[in-house]
Amino acid sequence: VQLQASGGGLVQAGGSLRLSCTASGFMFRVNTGAWYRQAPGNERELVAQILRNGSTTYSDSVKPRFTISRDNAKNTMYLQMNSLKPEDTAVYYCHARGNWPNGLNSWGQGTLVTVSS
Repeated sequence: VQLQASGGGLVQAGGSLRLSCTASGFMFRVNTGAWYRQAPGNERELVAQILRNGSTTYSDSVKPRFTISRDNAKNTMYLQMNSLKPEDTAVYYCHARGNWPNGLNSWGQGTLVTVSS
């Protein structure tokens, strides 16, 4: 079981980035996928998640600017981030949990997003 995150970088405020998280060893579509972020000095926080049935939830701080999605054929989850703000600067982590395989609870390596003002 492995998650490979990518897509972070430096962007100006108001810009956009798309993060990707490719899974191996399990299928995103039968589990719950999520994006978390952790800014310096802060705890890791849940940004968005997508359930097996495709329903999504978001933290209030990113609505409606961010969109989580997945491509089942590519076994990849995305986080489209628009209208970025300096306070969105953080390391973003993808995460998967569920029962296929049993006890799935896996983290990606993190990708840094820096938003300049």
